[in-house]
Amino acid sequence: MEPKVIELFAGVGGFRVGLNKIKEIDKTGKAIEEDKWKFVWANQWEPSTKKQHAYECYVERFGDDEIANEDITKVDKKTIPNATLLVGGFPCQDYSVANVQTDKGITGKKGVLFWDIAEILREKEIPFVLLENVDRLLKSPSKQKGRDFSIILKVFDELGYNVEWKVINAENYGMPQRRKRVFIFAYKRGLKYENTFRENKESIFEKTFPQVRAKEYTRDIRNYDIEKLSSEEYTDGKYQDFGYMENGIVSSFDVEDEKEEVYTLEKLLEDVNSKDAEDYVVKDEQLERWKYLKSAKVIEKTLKDGFKFIHREGAVSFPSRLDISARTLLTSAGTCSRTSHIIYDKNINKYRVLTPEECEAIQMFPVEWTKSLPKGKRYFMMGNALVTGIIERLSDVLLEIVEKEKVRNS
Repeated sequence: MEPKVIELFAGVGGFRVGLNKIKEIDKTGKAIEEDKWKFVWANQWEPSTKKQHAYECYVERFGDDEIANEDITKVDKKTIPNATLLVGGFPCQDYSVANVQTDKGITGKKGVLFWDIAEILREKEIPFVLLENVDRLLKSPSKQKGRDFSIILKVFDELGYNVEWKVINAENYGMPQRRKRVFIFAYKRGLKYENTFRENKESIFEKTFPQVRAKEYTRDIRNYDIEKLSSEEYTDGKYQDFGYMENGIVSSFDVEDEKEEVYTLEKLLEDVNSKDAEDYVVKDEQLERWKYLKSAKVIEKTLKDGFKFIHREGAVSFPSRLDISARTLLTSAGTCSRTSHIIYDKNINKYRVLTPEECEAIQMFPVEWTKSLPKGKRYFMMGNALVTGIIERLSDVLLEIVEKEKVRNS
């Protein structure tokens, strides 16, 4: 069979880059794909901007035959093609640590888009699902830790799926970034893979990202009610970084990753070998601002309701360390901020920010993937993207599972 994929919230195509192991762009600007996975439909829509930069980048690399640039909430789900695998990094702003004081989780403006995934699965009966989100999803919202993930598991159970998940820190598996994200794999009950998993209890994540299990925690998702979960009644707590759900019974585990050799920022800079480093030099008069932002602070803050509190920040390395992997890339990369990289470039003996090409390499995209976009948008897109190397590792394992099923959705 020909494995067919639907890519939701596609961005600049991270899942497609990973699944089809894209390393280069041809002379016409199109991605050179392995084509083991056939992408039959994708959707990318950013409601807050008139200019659809991510969509334009996707079209530039893949063409416009399979991608729709429309609000997913308004798409008639019946018109979406059938597929074997649905993938997507559903928007995570309402789960992000950046919103810890105001997070609404799955009930927020962005988090609510999970329900469109559920609607598609209900309509199309897709056998396999692979999703990505911030690791905080397992313990959101802040006042009811674990509620949102319980809702997601409950929805999958009601739709007839079993689920596996793992928080993967890309750095631990030889990738050039300290980025922790939760990956969720769901599969329809009744497939051959269900029997395979039942026999050996080995997750697809353990096959590709080795770990050692420790303490186990269990709960029965069937005891939950969606309406009660959405209220103030949930008190069962967060989920561990790895686990699975079979027929509504959830097992989650404390785990320790079997770490691989670290891919340092220094090595990445050498591998990319940016020729325009001088264009990204930080001016001397800006250095004090950088140093202040990276320093430890104790600041009194006041909320809108007048409540005052003390905010403490630990120091962040200045300049960024080169002997470890890059810190988590955010949409603010390239700007003067506490979370952005600033390096001391020995080749030019000056402080500078990372180039867009270096940020693409940190996310394991082909260099110059976003070249046609404005510089600020190039940083933004990479901050929003996933580490494509994680999906690349999963690609062959997923393909083997799908081919064994001989599922023929057409």
